[in-house]
Amino acid sequence: MAILAVNAGSSSLKFSIHPLQDGQAQRSVLTGSIEGLEPAGEPLLGWTFQGRQRSRQLSPTATDPFDHALQNLGELLVEDTAIPQIKAIAHRVVHGGRDFSASVRVSAEVMRQLERLISLAPLHQPQNLQGIQAFQRAFPSTPQIACFDTAFHATLSELDYSFALPQALTDQGVRRYGFHGLSYQYVMSQLLQHSERARGRVLMAHLGNGASLCAALEGRSRATTMGFSTLDGLVMGTRCGSLDPGVLLYLLEQGWGHAQLQNLFYKESGLLGVSGISADMRRLRSDPSAAALRAIDLFTHRVVHGAGAMIADIGGLDILTFSGGIGEHDSVLRAQVCERLVWLGIALDPLLNQQATGSEVLAIHRPDSRVQVWVIPTDEGLVAAQEAARLIS
Repeated sequence: MAILAVNAGSSSLKFSIHPLQDGQAQRSVLTGSIEGLEPAGEPLLGWTFQGRQRSRQLSPTATDPFDHALQNLGELLVEDTAIPQIKAIAHRVVHGGRDFSASVRVSAEVMRQLERLISLAPLHQPQNLQGIQAFQRAFPSTPQIACFDTAFHATLSELDYSFALPQALTDQGVRRYGFHGLSYQYVMSQLLQHSERARGRVLMAHLGNGASLCAALEGRSRATTMGFSTLDGLVMGTRCGSLDPGVLLYLLEQGWGHAQLQNLFYKESGLLGVSGISADMRRLRSDPSAAALRAIDLFTHRVVHGAGAMIADIGGLDILTFSGGIGEHDSVLRAQVCERLVWLGIALDPLLNQQATGSEVLAIHRPDSRVQVWVIPTDEGLVAAQEAARLIS
């Protein structure tokens, strides 16, 4: 038996299969993705199992491409008898709001409550919920489990989650939630296995197309840069990060509508907006133009700026971690951030930093460093699978 962990996006679906042993979900034995699910796309199912990479071009269909892709995925799971039988499906859901501070089994009422949160995460929540609905149709007898990116931050204090707004708005749920919780939960679990300082003052940097920081004490979230929505905090691939609300008021006065503003802040800003070139840090690193450098510098500056606030919240720093697509693979960015934080006593080992490529958990600090620095490849699928296993056991 196994748990199927999935992360549904607007045009793709990532999945992994985690065998159950003594009721506990283990590391994946199969990983894969279905790309090309956008309108007029050419869906391609690709997966890696038992060391072999395989792919299957899906035939055109007049039905919903997502449903068609899941039918093919279901056939794959049945055809290959070496693949364990699926006992439950764990879904990453970005926003759980005030009502969901832990993973839950999906019901009609749960779906209704989650649909009310779509405006808080318009890039992710609709796709997450559509993915659940599609899996319910394709696997009607299999339990569906929703696992929330906001749940890890349920330990934020009232001071940390409150905005300086009238209490009536706070009571409506206008507050800081925080995201990337499945990633932070995994990173913390790895730290607890690898470092004797893990229950001390920890700053975790999840840096990728979506980016945030989380400060933790005793293994629990105490502060984070993301807030009410997935827009707040650091510069991201296409998202603006922290912004003076006066900019919003100014644009409204200029006649901007809701759809224009949403598109600007979520899809046209960040690294893409600043550079005018790309949202991909790898592409910007290879571009010698001043615009590319300006975008990289602003991204790095916001990471350091946010780190200062997070470190102040927890009264110092014992461990700094990097994860996410940029955090795991961009050694230059890690070096630049650590150089700006050298006043904390960080001493980076340049050779170890170069060797860290996201393939394994690796400490990259020198022995004389007062702060440990780790690169920890994240595994949100494993956390979701573990949550599902706990709920169905």
